[in-house]
Amino acid sequence: MTDAAAERKMRLLFALRSHGVTDAAVLRAIEAVDRGLFVTGLFAERAYEDMPLPIACGQTISQPSVVGLMTEALAVGPRDKVLEIGTGSGYQAAVLAHLARRVYTLDRHRRLVREAEERFRALDLTNITALAADGTRGLPEQAPFDRILVTAAAEDPPAPLLAQLREGGIMVLPVGQSDAVQSLIKVTRTPSGYDYEELRPVRFVPLVEGLGQE
Repeated sequence: MTDAAAERKMRLLFALRSHGVTDAAVLRAIEAVDRGLFVTGLFAERAYEDMPLPIACGQTISQPSVVGLMTEALAVGPRDKVLEIGTGSGYQAAVLAHLARRVYTLDRHRRLVREAEERFRALDLTNITALAADGTRGLPEQAPFDRILVTAAAEDPPAPLLAQLREGGIMVLPVGQSDAVQSLIKVTRTPSGYDYEELRPVRFVPLVEGLGQE
């Protein structure tokens, strides 16, 4: 690693800590995944800044501090099976792959899934399965999941996803109107139902039903 690359990575980790990401395992996972591999084209030189950036299909790659906070709230363990809704560039799934036993990630855009799979192969992340699918329906054939992470905003937590969460499991997702500031919510499934905890305001692209055109 060059001195410049090492300095960029240090600055990024400092930004994460300054935003409240303190879990050592999460910080190690983010350090292990080079965000520069997930940002191409005009914005490649800004890959190490703590900001969201545009990617293909009108989507975005989340800012690293939000990735860190969401991952920390998810409290992933090494034996956990995780479902991610909204593959995007694949960056969040790659981070999760360093923490979980198995990661299933869904995106409605086939192009994004193909490109993410290429990145996973290049990084030798063999514990990720990426699928082009309607994320609002989840992945019932692999349920229940220990953890579910949704990287697009719904007005309410989708009922199929809640149903696919194991008892004791955690789901983290943005909730709110797509054109307004949303709230990041942590949902824990209990024997008697679901507990909801509001974490912080966020802004994500909307969760859309069905498959995309590309």
